[in-house]
Order: sequence, then C-alpha cells, then structure tokens
Amino acid sequence: MVEDERIRVLKDGDPRPESEGAAYVLYWMQASQRVLYNHALAEAIARADTLGLPVVVGFGLMDDYPEANARHYAFMLDGLRDVAAALKDKGVAFVLRRGAPPDVALALAKQAAVVVCDRGYLRHQVQWRQTVADRAPCPVIEVETDAVVPVDTVTDKLEHAARTIRPKIEKRLDDFIREIHVPFPKKTARGLSLESEDVSKPRALLKALKLDHDVPPLDRSGGERAAQNRLDGFLDDGIERYEPGRSDPLSNGSSDLSAFLHFGQISPVQIAWRVRRQPRSDSRASFLEELIVRRELAFNFVRFCAGYDSYDGAVPDWAKATLNAHKDDARPAIFTRARMEAAETGDEAWDAAMREMKRTGALNNAVRMYWGKKIIEWTGTPRYAYETALALNNRWFLDGRDPNSFANIAWLFGRHDRPFQERKVLGKVRPYTTAALKRKFDLKAWIAANGPQADLF
Repeated sequence: MVEDERIRVLKDGDPRPESEGAAYVLYWMQASQRVLYNHALAEAIARADTLGLPVVVGFGLMDDYPEANARHYAFMLDGLRDVAAALKDKGVAFVLRRGAPPDVALALAKQAAVVVCDRGYLRHQVQWRQTVADRAPCPVIEVETDAVVPVDTVTDKLEHAARTIRPKIEKRLDDFIREIHVPFPKKTARGLSLESEDVSKPRALLKALKLDHDVPPLDRSGGERAAQNRLDGFLDDGIERYEPGRSDPLSNGSSDLSAFLHFGQISPVQIAWRVRRQPRSDSRASFLEELIVRRELAFNFVRFCAGYDSYDGAVPDWAKATLNAHKDDARPAIFTRARMEAAETGDEAWDAAMREMKRTGALNNAVRMYWGKKIIEWTGTPRYAYETALALNNRWFLDGRDPNSFANIAWLFGRHDRPFQERKVLGKVRPYTTAALKRKFDLKAWIAANGPQADLF
C-alpha cells in the first residue's frame, strides 16, 4: 500500500516479541496530524496486523516548541481533537502526553514491537527522530507522508530554483499521486489502558500550557474536518478563480489550505489527487505548481541547506555580495522591529499588510513579497533585515516556522532567484514596489479594508 520510497529504516532489527513486553505497534505522530491519507498510520496498521497487535498513536505536547505561540497551538489542538475522535472510531488508541516529543515517544516505545514515525524536515525534527532511533528498544521506521514525491527520491542535492527541480518532480508524479485508504486494524486497542491528556476540550488544554499568549488564537478552527471542508469548497467554488485571483487579496482566489498543510492536517497527496481530477485549466496547472513544485523546493532547501535559518546559510553568495556592496547606501527610512510590528511605518500598504497578518495569520503572496522587500530597505544591515523578516513571519503567520517560511524569507534575499538590474540598497536583489501591487489589484480598496480602524484580533 505504501510506496517503498516513502519508507526509511532508522533502526533496523526484528520486531520485539510479546514475550519481551511488546503490547502494540506505536505510531509516533508529530508532523502528520491527520488520519486520512496518512501513509505513516497506514504502515503502522499494516505492521500491527502482521504481528497480531493493536496500534497506539502517541503525540508529545511540549510547551516550548520553537517560536510557537497560542495562535499556533490553538489551531494544532483543534486538529488533535479531530485525530483522537477519528482514531477512536478505527479502534486505534490515541495518547497525548505533555513533554518533549522524543521523550514521550521513548516512554511509549517501552511497550512497542515497532515504532513508526512520520518525517519532519527541520533541524530539530530530524534530531528528535534520530534520538528516538538511537534509544528505542525496538526497530524504528520513518514514513514520509507530507510530500507528494519523497524528497530524497527527487534529488540528492540542493536545487538552485524551481526550474531545476520541476522536471525531476514531474517525471515521478504518476508514481505517487495515488489514492490511499487507511484501513481499520484487525485488532482493536480498546482494551489497552494508557495515560493520556484529554484533548476533547482543546481550549482548556491550551490555557494550561506555558507559552506565549500575547499572540491570541484566531477565530477559525483547525483540524482535519475543517481542512476537508475547505478543500471541498475550493474545488466546488474556487479553483477556477485561482490563477486570475491568487495575486489579488480582494478576490478570495487562494485555496487557504496552507495552515492545514503546515500542521499535517491534510495530505498534499489527497489534494493533488482531487485537483488532478478537475478539468484541465490554467488554474489547475498553477495550483499544482504551487502545491507540489514550489512547496517541495522548500523541502529540498531545508533538507540540503544546513544553515537554512540563518543569513549566512540561507542567502546565496551573489546576493550577499551585492547587498554588502550597498550596505552603506542611504535608506529611505530606518524603523525598529517593534515599530514595524506595531504597523507604524507610515507606508500605507506595508502597515495594512502588517495589520492583516496580525489579524488573520495570513497574507496574500503578492503582498507578502512587498512586505518582505521593504524590510530590507528599512533596516540598517541585510543581516538584521533577514532576522527581522523571519522573526515577524514566524510569530504572526499561522503557517510560520515551516520549510516554506524559511524558503520564502530566503527568496526575499535572492535564494531561488536571479540577479536584477542594480539599484540602491537592494543591489541586484529583485525589488518589489507599490507599483507592482497596483498592477495586480485595487491597492487603495485593500488598504482601506486593512486600515487603522480594523480590529487587530
């Protein structure tokens, strides 16, 4: 059922027998917080059926996930509530425990015959899985389920741009865009007794967590049910607006699936499978380009660029050279990070973007580009500009702290791009101006909708 290329053995060996205390197969869930189209869950169930054991899904809930706050946790906990309910219906136990994810996984692994985990691409996610592989008393299997084409199947190097990775991805699409049905396990886990937090009331659990509550939850629900509803709505009454409207924040032309993808609450394989069954159109092609090629270019970036989250590592040499050559250029203005975060720059378009970001946790891609480019112009050094853009991105965007986030911020500074005509401050790095925004949509109307009178939360 699960393609071989999605499976990687982190720790080899025979499954631990019941005579040595094995009571279940453990799926340590972290990145892929869903039941539908979850290859890792499907693999765990297949292995459990072979061994005649039930399946336990374990999740480690930490208070201090890097850069996360109440906005991110609220959306995630909505999703975990859905996961718990869906797994119960399948006869799979769901265990949510407070603590560092690898510690929770290792505690549950004490009774596991095999540990199956999903794949994460960021540095700490890779380290967590290696820690579990090093210390678990049984085999550990990683299953890649949040990329359409498994990252290491595409290429074994850092790709320069979408044009270099696109043909490598496209030649394998038919191998991986396939329906997958996660079966019911043969043996139920209902007889198991395992301590777990109650996730049926996510807001109560959120209040108990020690985290940044200054960025409050949004007035929208996360989770697999909301994701499926959003996908249905997009395909029924939205996808044909995608290409003409995706650069217009007033058109409602985006899919609004990014946050669900970030938390693994919906599968990109499922989305691609369903979109491919729509009539051929420019919108269909454009959407699949963003969902697969651009998104997996970001996965490639964090997989093969060791310094993906630092100015020195993320910014290409040519861009660092040109930005350094212009570091002493007079800036049109200099703003502190706090003033920018407060949307008090006096640039109407930029301040409107910051307000919308804070209010909704999202921003149209065209506006995001303008927002990021102006930060370079308004800070004293390119390095501080990079750090400011990344910090604000990860704090306020619901889909922040994601491979796409790191790739998008790096793009502002020339990654996956080419040199342009030289100009002050930016040098040969691509500019983005209010004139570009005016060509794409009614800028005045959008600013009016996101003026100082708009409620921030």
